[in-house]
Amino acid sequence: MSLGQQLAPHLPFLRRYGRALTGSQTHGDQYVRATLEAIVAAPDQFPRDVDPRLGLYRMFQGIWNSTNFDEDAERADVLAEGHEATARARLARMTPLSRQALLLTAMEGFTQEDAAFLIEVDAGEVDELVAEAMAEIEQQTHARVLIIEDEPLIAMDIETIVRDLGHDVTGVAVTRDEAVGLAMEDRPGLVLADIQLADDSSGIDAVKDILAEFDVPVIFITAFPERLLTGERPEPTFLITKPFQRSTVKAAISQALFFDQNTVPVA
Repeated sequence: MSLGQQLAPHLPFLRRYGRALTGSQTHGDQYVRATLEAIVAAPDQFPRDVDPRLGLYRMFQGIWNSTNFDEDAERADVLAEGHEATARARLARMTPLSRQALLLTAMEGFTQEDAAFLIEVDAGEVDELVAEAMAEIEQQTHARVLIIEDEPLIAMDIETIVRDLGHDVTGVAVTRDEAVGLAMEDRPGLVLADIQLADDSSGIDAVKDILAEFDVPVIFITAFPERLLTGERPEPTFLITKPFQRSTVKAAISQALFFDQNTVPVA
């Protein structure tokens, strides 16, 4: 099997990581493209002594850590989007390694040892970095959250996680129309949306309707994440895979709010 064939199944999830790390589909996918270009240009540099997925993420981390690839370009992009002041202020209070450790373990499912390999620290430091990331983000952000989920038990679990993080829940919707109605009635600062809803309507369509009225960060929840991580069209920046771990939801919420310029700092 060629290296390309070995890496192909892991690309959607690398896109998820890149988007969550940058807070942008565009920026995250740029990192993935740059990673693939680096592999094609120098295949002998690809780590052959580890699992292909681990090697792929290690190459991505090398691009992420490169001072030549991103700083000036991303600063210009962020400025164009009007988020520079917020992003700078939050990045100043959050070390990049702590965010990477959190996302690699909680969202991408890497072990402590694998995450340590990827970010090039001792394995014992990973737990400390993750704890630091969660503590800083939880202190930093607060939001009102709309949950769009038609499975009662899952909705209750998500609501518990949201409230445990110190956020408020504006409502729980089970259909597209109900979701839009709740959003218009009580505007949320974050939306958590399942893809398939109770009446065969779509959470994606519900989110499109909401975003047509106002901007709000969105986290999608789906059992088929690879379908929404192709890099070929406008797609979610934040995506959780079903069945999910509570730590995954917490990490996604924290990261989505981290990049939201309208988030209210907790006193």
